[in-house]
Amino acid sequence: MTKIKSLIIFLVSYSFTQLAFADDTAKQLEALSDSKWEWMAAKEIAPLQQLFHPNAKFVHMSGSWKTARELEIIKSGSIWYKKAAIHDRATEVVGDTGVVWSRITLTAHVRGNDVENEFTVTEVFSKVGGDWKILGLTFSKVRDTHEIEH
Repeated sequence: MTKIKSLIIFLVSYSFTQLAFADDTAKQLEALSDSKWEWMAAKEIAPLQQLFHPNAKFVHMSGSWKTARELEIIKSGSIWYKKAAIHDRATEVVGDTGVVWSRITLTAHVRGNDVENEFTVTEVFSKVGGDWKILGLTFSKVRDTHEIEH
């Protein structure tokens, strides 16, 4: 009976440890996502280059491309991500992969015009060499009533 009790206590403790670890990781990914929006608004290429995996894909309303082009677009101001107002967020972590869904209102300067759009942005993170890297960032145009299921 003592072995069974010990096993149950171990399994419960292990489960809580894993949940706490996933929660800490989710918070870390959300903080990276927040920093990413700040760096994009400030056109800070160096930290973005560290965060974006070289083969990451970026999906926008006007097309899809890889990291080098996304960084050039940010640097040149072709798309200037002025402000991302985050209304809701959900984060899931499975092993070395994390996904952050953010419901945002994006204020940007695109082709000479200031625009405001509602998006759900999906960011796929993977732990590579001990660091979290964005492998994919997708802007999905949504209505302002869109909600993320938690």
